[in-house]
Amino acid sequence: MKKCKTKAFGINFQNPVGLAAGFDKNGDYLNFISNIGFGFVEIGTVTPRPQDGNPKPRIFRIREDRAIINHLGFNNKGVDHLKTNLKNFRQIIPIGINIGKNSTTPIDNAYQDYEYCMRQIYSLCDYISLNISSPNTKNLRDLHLEKYIDNFLKNIKKLHENLIKVYKMRVPLILKISPDLTEDQIISISKFIKRYEIEGVIATNTTINKSLLKNNKYHYFQGGLSGKPLNDKSNNIIELLNTNLDKDTTIIGVGGIDSYQTAKMKIDKGAKLLQIYTGLVYSGTNLIKEIVENL
Repeated sequence: MKKCKTKAFGINFQNPVGLAAGFDKNGDYLNFISNIGFGFVEIGTVTPRPQDGNPKPRIFRIREDRAIINHLGFNNKGVDHLKTNLKNFRQIIPIGINIGKNSTTPIDNAYQDYEYCMRQIYSLCDYISLNISSPNTKNLRDLHLEKYIDNFLKNIKKLHENLIKVYKMRVPLILKISPDLTEDQIISISKFIKRYEIEGVIATNTTINKSLLKNNKYHYFQGGLSGKPLNDKSNNIIELLNTNLDKDTTIIGVGGIDSYQTAKMKIDKGAKLLQIYTGLVYSGTNLIKEIVENL
């Protein structure tokens, strides 16, 4: 197990395998998920106000592809509920909090929702993940565009510097990006990550490209596709980021990890940490053990 220990953005990890956001949106299961072998867990996505998300049915398991389509839409109990849970939790592994905007918040004011969440949970977590890439919140992915991301990160970074002074501690900021970006968009986003000294990138969220599925009956389903079909797209993004980012920027690889071999692919492409979710659904907690013991 010692060989799996790693350090990223100033945090020590017992192993590099983490739980991706989406499994425990509200921090209701922190005790359980912290004790099944993960090196870290990410809670969320959480928004300032509680919201129900999109209408059901909104989760579709596609067994023949070892995939899931979700159209959840940031359903969560709000950041104040999560804050209470975090205060009552005795932490044993690093905890990241994934934050987003409420569905009714205009995209021009999105940064205000992220700022509100940051203020609430800053001193209660080890890193903060800025989710700008869910395909299930209208216009959210526009935050990848140059006309939005510059102002968005500028405001977030200004608050971040203030929170560092107030709490006398630096909680790293991580940006979670889409797999459906062009090479030029990746290069552009990398420029802003470097400009605003964002400490890490999660590559990637779910894809809207359902043509990756074998059965075309799913091609018109709404939502984001996760699982095995996402593996190659995620790896390509990791490789591009590794080429365009500074070497001290941590890449967290997620998307399609269902074995030690697919986990190793992401490490080889440039990821320092890993996250799993859909692979956990299909393989259970033995997947964590398989990856950790073989890395």
